[in-house]
Amino acid sequence: MDITIQQAQDAVHEWITTVGVRYFNELTNLGILMEEMGELSRLMVRKYGEQSFKESDKNKELADEMADVLWVLMCLANQTGVNLTDALQKNFEKKNIRDADRHKENPKLM
Repeated sequence: MDITIQQAQDAVHEWITTVGVRYFNELTNLGILMEEMGELSRLMVRKYGEQSFKESDKNKELADEMADVLWVLMCLANQTGVNLTDALQKNFEKKNIRDADRHKENPKLM
């Protein structure tokens, strides 16, 4: 099933306001986002970095950790009135103008 960013934001909102009862406040969700980023970071470091897996990390999935981050980010977007589709499109425009040649001319990337 394909889903647009807006459909995902709407589905998160629907779940939060029915099953989840209500949104946590913005600062709580920011803290939860940082926790979820930490869990993603921990898994990435173990999978792609030098650290070995602990027993508690072995059944974690990268996709699930990324989805947790995305979920909380969508909660924050909904709470603050950010349309992530519009924001991402504007971000692409910004990067295409600002970085049109920047990376092509970076000797570190050659």
